[in-house]
Amino acid sequence: MQALWTALAQLPPAVWIRESGTAYLLVNAAHILSLGYLLGNIITLDLRLLGVFRTVALSAVGPMLSSGAAAGLLLAIITGVWLFSVDPASYLDNPAFLSKLALVALGLLNAVWLHGQNRWRTALSTGRADAIVRMHAGASLGFWVAAVLAGRWIGFI
Repeated sequence: MQALWTALAQLPPAVWIRESGTAYLLVNAAHILSLGYLLGNIITLDLRLLGVFRTVALSAVGPMLSSGAAAGLLLAIITGVWLFSVDPASYLDNPAFLSKLALVALGLLNAVWLHGQNRWRTALSTGRADAIVRMHAGASLGFWVAAVLAGRWIGFI
């Protein structure tokens, strides 16, 4: 596995970001913007599922916010892998980084699980989230906020 991480760190995009202060700045900023877009969509959707913004039709905003969150996640993964490629071994030894990965995985698993249920489709069609859907929304808020906190913790370990 170590050979894989060494090879990743030697790829031209990793070398470029490692050797250029400007490149790292831009990729890091893109990662932060991606996280903002991801979390903005997720938090808005979760709050709507928890009963905030009841005047806004869930059928109208649910699919839009879910798609926006997916786009934000894709951009965050791309920029995150790029940042990771600078020094993979160091990140893999960092408990905060590993915690962040676990929390992102839990957030993603929670979203896939919710969207695979009939309860999600029912919530969209009726505009009302049942207790299970609200539980998923609450868990989602917890996982994603904790993932951001773990991400900020990375630089301090």
